[in-house]
Amino acid sequence: MSLIVRSPRLLAAGLRIDRAPAALWLALQAAALWPTWRWMAARWADGSDDPVGLLAIAALAALLWSVRGQLRYTPRTPWLVAALAGTLAATALRGAVAPLITSLVATLALACGLLAFLPESRRGAMRQHSGVLWPAPRHAIAAAPVLGLALLAPPLIASLQFYAGYPLRVVTAEASRWLLGAWFSVQRTGSSLLVDGQLVIVDAPCSGVQMAWAGYFSACAVALWAGRGNRSFLLRLPLVGACVLAGNVLRNSVLVALAGSGPGASEAVHQGVGLVVLAAVVGVIAWGMARPERA
Repeated sequence: MSLIVRSPRLLAAGLRIDRAPAALWLALQAAALWPTWRWMAARWADGSDDPVGLLAIAALAALLWSVRGQLRYTPRTPWLVAALAGTLAATALRGAVAPLITSLVATLALACGLLAFLPESRRGAMRQHSGVLWPAPRHAIAAAPVLGLALLAPPLIASLQFYAGYPLRVVTAEASRWLLGAWFSVQRTGSSLLVDGQLVIVDAPCSGVQMAWAGYFSACAVALWAGRGNRSFLLRLPLVGACVLAGNVLRNSVLVALAGSGPGASEAVHQGVGLVVLAAVVGVIAWGMARPERA
């Protein structure tokens, strides 16, 4: 024991050896799921879907890197069993179900493997105060945001637009009709609005799918950064849905009002309104997730 204490290099080497099983397991699990990663990369590369899932993957990689020296050398058995079962399920389902379902199972399995080795909390960098180094506060690592990022990682946007885009557009159009009724004569037919006799179509980009993805991604990333627990994170999730719905309705209503009162907004104005509303929605969600809990 005295030899280890007097040799920092030997101590560091011992810690790296302790963390080797975690790195080896995650590497082997990722290699076993290689066909899924190849399909996801091909779907992003050929333009079939927006590559926003790479942000979720980058967030998980950043989390792993931030705790690389704190990984458990004894994994949590329930998460390890779930990771093994998910990996086997993703392998068995390949070719039997839609590739998107297989990719969801695979990313969740890898997240379970990560949770098996993650520490209970993340220790920040040392802080200096009055010339003395003090350990920074520890932040809890909750499982729910990690699993949420895993669900957001596969190429989902195109499929969500296909299956959920039209219902979301109908809801958005109806809410905009109600909101604009005080200033215009508005009638709704499906996802289209008749504003003072001028037809305005609520198209696919106005369904709010991209905004919903950005909102939930921000919620998961900020929750991990702020050290929110599972209960706190889940209790704040309704805020995400409410902000996304309100923001999408507001954006659509502004654009419909511009189209109904004149020649309509230019492409630059259209994009500008969308970016401003998106920034506001993400900002409110981040504030809600980062806000400390009341005692």
